[in-house]
Amino acid sequence: MPATRPVAVKLDVEVHARVRDLAKAQNRSANFLMRDAIAQYVEREERREALRREAMAAATAYRETGLHLTHDEADAWLAQLEAGQDVEPPECHD
Repeated sequence: MPATRPVAVKLDVEVHARVRDLAKAQNRSANFLMRDAIAQYVEREERREALRREAMAAATAYRETGLHLTHDEADAWLAQLEAGQDVEPPECHD
């Protein structure tokens, strides 16, 4: 088990009661639910931040090169992938 560190979190009374009730209903501890919720939040926000950085890099690359795909080109490629075809993405152009 990874090392842990105690951290105090202040919750309003209603949220704290809801966490306790949910923990009791799931036969879990409130601590378990809060740790799990925080871990899920951090993972989601890390993925969101990675996507944001990727989008910023793509926007910078577009401004520098002008290379792009049209919506129709991207949509057609995605439709092929959705249909189960293992196809390469179309070439970007200016």
